Amino acid sequence: MNEFSILCRVLGTLYYRQPQDPLLVPLFTLIREGKLAANWPLEQDELLQRLQNNCDMQQIAADYSALFIGEECKVSPYRSSWVEGATEAEVRAFLSERGMPLTDIPADHIGTLLLAASWIEDHAGEGESDALEILFGDYLLPWCGTFLGKVEAHATSPFWRTLAPLTRDALSAMWDELQEENEE
Repeated sequence: MNEFSILCRVLGTLYYRQPQDPLLVPLFTLIREGKLAANWPLEQDELLQRLQNNCDMQQIAADYSALFIGEECKVSPYRSSWVEGATEAEVRAFLSERGMPLTDIPADHIGTLLLAASWIEDHAGEGESDALEILFGDYLLPWCGTFLGKVEAHATSPFWRTLAPLTRDALSAMWDELQEENEE
């Protein structure tokens, strides 16, 4: 698994799964113990330290629920809520064409899209660099800046207020990498 895939997998998992999900225990342990930074491919030490210092699971879970869960959530995690005319079906079709296994959760969820980037990268065949560029250029970047700004503004926990700029910086770095690869 390369650095690009690791970033997308970690970030996607944090947005996709509720913090109390047992599958997240190892990831939160890495964060809490400061071990995520050792494997993090970007220079984001200050933000990773802030995540480590603010890893109160009860607070993180309560904030996640208020931010992303239900009709009255503060910040919709779905692309179709942010991009006029966007549908979940178009994202689902795009990911299905690439063979990504999908669940009943809407495919335009921020976590699903980040996990999709990891999946596409890990299963890269011919033309998958183009698929990643489409995923980022069409399905992630047009709305993520606004979404992450709202997360930062509405989060009550330092964890989510920190994860938003960490995600923004990581997406920017990955987009730059995709652009460099395509120029070569």
